[in-house]
Amino acid sequence: MMMDWTQYRNQLFATLGEIDSISPAILKANELISSAAPAHPKLDTKMRELIALAVAVTTRCDGCISVHAAAARAAGATKDELVEVLGIAIALNSGAALIYTARAFDAFSQSSD
Repeated sequence: MMMDWTQYRNQLFATLGEIDSISPAILKANELISSAAPAHPKLDTKMRELIALAVAVTTRCDGCISVHAAAARAAGATKDELVEVLGIAIALNSGAALIYTARAFDAFSQSSD
């Protein structure tokens, strides 16, 4: 079943609003980190959102995917650009799996019977 990303995002924001009412410092700290950018950014909003979306995929963050997919679309990203950046995310996940395969192999090799 496909997820209703708009409904999910709305529910997520409602839950985060409840958390904010209990401990506003948590969301304030996250907002501070999320809004950090160079004084004179070299990347435009669309590129930043596409990168954020690719990172969201590699970290498996559904909430991040929901938020940054909408933001990328609002910033003018196209499906072609999206597919290109997600292809990079796929390649990195594959590369990371290869590197961790070597780590697992080393760990196995170093294990004693």
